[in-house]
Amino acid sequence: MRLAFFGDVVGKSGRDGLGDHLPALKRDLKLDFVVVNAENAAGGFGITENTANELFMAGADCLTLGNHSWDQREALTY
Repeated sequence: MRLAFFGDVVGKSGRDGLGDHLPALKRDLKLDFVVVNAENAAGGFGITENTANELFMAGADCLTLGNHSWDQREALTY
């Protein structure tokens, strides 16, 4: 099994970078599972449903979170 872990995707630039490069990396490296740390994906503070969906659409299979996960009020219900 080929696994990749991408640490701390921060803000729009991080999401865009992942979206631009992850599909080709998954294909070229024949990745089976991709884990992305997303605790700062929403403007550098927390996560929202939309930012999580962007990461899943880019090819993430699993999102990890941390101490900034709840910085966006929306995350409490997502």
